[in-house]
Parts: sequence; C-alpha cells; structure tokens
Amino acid sequence: MLDQERSLQPIGVFDSGVGGLSVLRAIRQQLPQEQMLYLADQEHVPYGPRPLEEVRAFAEGITRFLLAQGSKLIVVACNTASAAALHDLRHAFPAVLFVGMEPAVKPAAENTRTGVVGVLATPATFQGALYASVVERFANNTILLQHTCPGLVKQIEAGNLDAPETRTILRDALLPMLDKGIDTVVLGCTHYPFVIPLIQEIVGSEVRVIDPAPAVARQVGRLLEADGMLNPGARLRPGVQPEGSGRLLFFTSGESKEFARLLPRLLGESGPVKPVRWQDGEVALE
Repeated sequence: MLDQERSLQPIGVFDSGVGGLSVLRAIRQQLPQEQMLYLADQEHVPYGPRPLEEVRAFAEGITRFLLAQGSKLIVVACNTASAAALHDLRHAFPAVLFVGMEPAVKPAAENTRTGVVGVLATPATFQGALYASVVERFANNTILLQHTCPGLVKQIEAGNLDAPETRTILRDALLPMLDKGIDTVVLGCTHYPFVIPLIQEIVGSEVRVIDPAPAVARQVGRLLEADGMLNPGARLRPGVQPEGSGRLLFFTSGESKEFARLLPRLLGESGPVKPVRWQDGEVALE
C-alpha cells in the first residue's frame, strides 16, 4: 500500500466502555483531520476486576477487528487493557503501531511538593507489571496512596458524572489521601477524566489532577509522523484551524442507542454507532 493511502486510513481506539472517549477527545484536538474508529466493549465493562488473561483475550479480538476495518495504528485507550495486554499485542502483531496507557506517575513524582501522590486506578492496573515498572523507575522517593474507586466506572458508564453516589465514591477515595498530604492526583483509568470537575471540587485548587490523555495524543502524532502515516490534513501550523474534521465511526458490544446518547455529553460531538457482537473470541458486526 502506498504511503499516501496508508495516511488516509483511520486510527483505531478501544476501551471497555466510554472511558476511552477521553483519549479519543484528546487525539481529536491534536489531530483533527484524522479518521477515527472507536470500539467500546460494553458487554464486558468494567475490565478492572477481570482476570488479566481474560482482558488479554478481549484486547486481541478487538485488535483483529479494528485492523480488519483498516486501522493504521491502534490506541489501547484503557489502563487495564494496557496493563494486561500491551506487551502481548506488540508481540502478536509486530507490524502494527500501538499506543497504550501508562499511569502518569513519573510527572507526578517529579513535580510533587509534599512527596505524597494519590493514584486512582482499577485493581488490574495496580496488579500489572507496567504499573510496578513505572513506580520502580520513577517513584522510589514518593509516597503513593492508591485507591480503586469501586463503582466509579459504572457510574460514568451511566452518565452519572455528578450524582450523589459518584460524589460519595470520590470523597471516600480522596479525603483520606488529603489528610495524608497529597498535592497531586494521578488518574489511572481513562473513565476518570470525565469526573475531573468533581475531583477538583473535592481536593481543591491547590491539588494538581493529571489527565494522561493529552500526552497519549501527542505520542500518536509522533508515531504517525515518524512512520509517514500522518493524514496530510493533520499537518497544521499552530493556530490554523482545519477546514473540516475527520470522520468518526463508533462500535459497541453493548446498547448502541445508549452509547449514542452519551456521545455529545462526553465527547462534544457524535457519529454513527454500529453494534458488534462477540462470537468464538472474535468481534463481528451485527
């Protein structure tokens, strides 16, 4: 395939549900001309409590589907799937460019004033080798206070971004951390950026909240540029607005109407939503 043709192919993005839309949103802001495919595996949301082997199988099946749809790069927009499967995906698909999620422990550790950082993530992310490696390399002199925020992903999937139950979950996680002196909160789940306003309200303006999505979007741009696959329309000078944005296409293994209802609120725009189903470990169009 000619480089010009490859550059016009879409970027594939996936998550267990709506959380990865926070990453898609950041890529959209960074590279507005790129075509984008997004798959939400809502039949299996949340991934966090599931065995790593099961999440790995989901990630491989979704990757095969997105590649069959013509994706030129795959973004694993899920911290749990990145922890469980990113290494294996790169081994199983050596010719494919992957970008995954890594908890932003490094910038938190480098910039904390108190030496105490809160990390909100799923159990699988905390148990994964990726998180352990990041902590070992960059946070030896930092106290990391961890919380899995049980039920928070479910609340965000339902669009309950500022509901009393959502507030209670976050207060239970964050108030003990505040008592111990955190000055930074790391979001280790792609669902959590959608409740940043509520988190910031609870922790106050003096506590920094780190959303990793913009850094992921920049990495996507760097890899596409280096491989000659950046959409020509995405090569924009700073401050120059694109004439039009690339096409968005969504897939979900859950309820497509409910997913479509949440898109304008979470993403700020919408697009066609197609249902998919799991069959013998593979994703197929309905």
